[in-house]
Amino acid sequence: MAEPMRVLQVATIMNRGGLETMLMNYYRQLDRSRLQFDFLVHREERGHYDGEIESLGGRIYRMPMLRPGKYREYFRRLERFFAEQPDYRIVHAHNNENSSFVLRAAKRAGVPCRIAHSHLSDLALDYKLPFRLYARSVMRDQPTHYFACSENAGRWLFGRKRPVTVLNNAVNAEDFRFDPIRRERIRAELGIGDRLVIGHIGRFTKQKNHRFLLDIFRAVLDRRPDALLVLAGEGELLAEAKEKANRLGLADSVRFLGVRGDIPDLLQGFDLFLFPSLFEGLPVVLVEAQAAGLACLVADTITREVDKTGLVGFESLKAPPEAWAERILGLSLAHADTQEAIAASGYDARRMAEWLSDYYRNQLREA
Repeated sequence: MAEPMRVLQVATIMNRGGLETMLMNYYRQLDRSRLQFDFLVHREERGHYDGEIESLGGRIYRMPMLRPGKYREYFRRLERFFAEQPDYRIVHAHNNENSSFVLRAAKRAGVPCRIAHSHLSDLALDYKLPFRLYARSVMRDQPTHYFACSENAGRWLFGRKRPVTVLNNAVNAEDFRFDPIRRERIRAELGIGDRLVIGHIGRFTKQKNHRFLLDIFRAVLDRRPDALLVLAGEGELLAEAKEKANRLGLADSVRFLGVRGDIPDLLQGFDLFLFPSLFEGLPVVLVEAQAAGLACLVADTITREVDKTGLVGFESLKAPPEAWAERILGLSLAHADTQEAIAASGYDARRMAEWLSDYYRNQLREA
């Protein structure tokens, strides 16, 4: 039996983040007798998905974290990697602007199909910004193909002159179909009762804007004392968020759940979804929330492309928390049946995995 074609996917660490979850959604649906994913990651510690990747036949290679001042060492490691692994014909890099370095090494190694994939539409203002802008400037012609999760994310990383393929952040839509029995079970597990539950799923980073999210919820609670905020995720700003929740008097009305492996069930227990991010590409979790039939209120910094069901409302980050609260309390709490809309919009992973498999094979033939 012929060996499957192996595609090298490049990421930071295979934790339960948006792009990583998207990759796993596609990976689970592949005909792995014909196509396999392997992963080049940039952390020594194991990611949440590593065990599943290995069980599906994927290989995981590790590179050091890319740090300013350590570029030369990193470049040497990349060259050594491609010299030791000469059989990869497709490299698909998901590190946004930092993909330029991996793809430059792949180009020098003679890899014929090199895909850069943009998952963001902006950069955070921090000490790394000059280095990240440099990485974006290096992109040039290192890739042979340009992917993005949305048109806006493609323009941000590649400009307007590159032909960009939008690869949808597809989900396994059927896993999220609303089920009242699952809803009752997860709400009982969390001790929610009949309270109004506002949910959010995301890493505790500056980008996700938890500070403002807590201000919004404080305004909601002033109007609906029975409201409950449920936050799933981890990150460097988790302690700060907990401290602010206590300072605002929210200790009895906010649940910090940490990383969850049961997101489809968790979404069943929410009444609506709140997402005031400072910037995004096209968030997978918002597709998941819509697949669960949830009304969503999100920041107007997020592309309108994310609304696939008519369930997404947009609000300005310049608006006060009270305005957000009024919008939230005006949303429908009924879970809609959105399965057909998700599939029709090209966001069902079962269908999209076939498209991606064909794309890889076609590009290899042309190369």
